[in-house]
Amino acid sequence: MTVDTFKTEIGQALKAYDRHIVCLEKPPEEAKASLLSLMEKAIKAYEKRAPGLRHGLALDREVTIILSQTDTDRPLCGIYFNLHSPHFKRSAKSAGAANA
Repeated sequence: MTVDTFKTEIGQALKAYDRHIVCLEKPPEEAKASLLSLMEKAIKAYEKRAPGLRHGLALDREVTIILSQTDTDRPLCGIYFNLHSPHFKRSAKSAGAANA
């Protein structure tokens, strides 16, 4: 299994990214490189998963890739954009609760 195995999914994600996602930190060219790198990590995680586990996962601040075991040799591939606002600031009260 290689990154090319998931060429269709990566292409669809890049099309959605270019059309719908606003990311001040990653222009589309960097998004492609990031997706390819994360896919390599997800494949490694999937191939080295412990017995009984069904998923391989890789993520950064903006993207999560999950490969899920199926009844075939090719896992399902999910590419998710982690939506957040760079303008959102947690209040001191909610930040303290998150760190507890």
